[in-house]
Amino acid sequence: MTRHFLTVSDLSREELIGVLDRAEELKALRGTPAHPRPLEGKSVAVVFEKASTRTRLSFEVGIYELGAQPVTLISKHTQLDRGELVEDTARMLSRYVHGAVYRTFGHDRLEALARYATIPVVNGLSDKFHPVQLLADLMTIRQSCGPSLEGVRVAWIGDGNNMAHSWIVSAAVAGFDLVLACPPGYQPNEQVLADARERGASVRVVKRPDEALEGVGVVTTDVWASMGQEGEATERKRAFSGFIIDDAAMKRAAPDAIFLHCLPAHRGEEVSASVIDGPQSRVWDEAENRLHTQKALLEWLIV
Repeated sequence: MTRHFLTVSDLSREELIGVLDRAEELKALRGTPAHPRPLEGKSVAVVFEKASTRTRLSFEVGIYELGAQPVTLISKHTQLDRGELVEDTARMLSRYVHGAVYRTFGHDRLEALARYATIPVVNGLSDKFHPVQLLADLMTIRQSCGPSLEGVRVAWIGDGNNMAHSWIVSAAVAGFDLVLACPPGYQPNEQVLADARERGASVRVVKRPDEALEGVGVVTTDVWASMGQEGEATERKRAFSGFIIDDAAMKRAAPDAIFLHCLPAHRGEEVSASVIDGPQSRVWDEAENRLHTQKALLEWLIV
């Protein structure tokens, strides 16, 4: 049966740890003659309906390093932009390539692509989830906090968006403790929360950052207005006043706490320059780890 990766819950805990372990191996082998090329002779489509920097770079480079050909399709340059059905695109891609990465808006479009594709489909980002980012985040946490994710305390500060949803789902799969501080009107989706708690996730949602930060080992956030929400920027800036991760906020966390951000970042809004550019920041390791975790994921899905 074809496996897809639309959210972290598509992996069991054992499979997740296996992908993260393999990512460490591929990182260590990168640039050496011993690095494997398990996708030699294959092709992987990378389809973008949303702008991208890290996702495009990490997938194109990673696919190439695995021995395959990356085929990047920008939506506005394809028939998708002229109304071709996602279902038809899925059928067509399945005849040409061995896997597809899809970065889109509505999560329903991603689900439709996976439903009609006979090749593995990877969520490169949707409005509901961003699971490939979470693989990199979890790899970064393991590098700083030790190999076991169980019992690690994580604080999410900001919008209850696709990144927040991915942290919630990942808490259920990986077993870390998560508390999210979101202002009224910007809480995460209730169904996402309910599903994760049903699977045993330790997740709380609070209204103020200080309620979430006390003693945690990982502090993470995102921009206040994501792609497609630019028109709400002024309103959101008012709503998120007091939610900046600055030096005072980090002092509430554990002394050895690390800071994560999926990037791009707006210094002076959701995070201060002193934090994101400071000694507790792991954002550049986190960005690099997109490459290693996605290579491990593609190898697991396609080989």
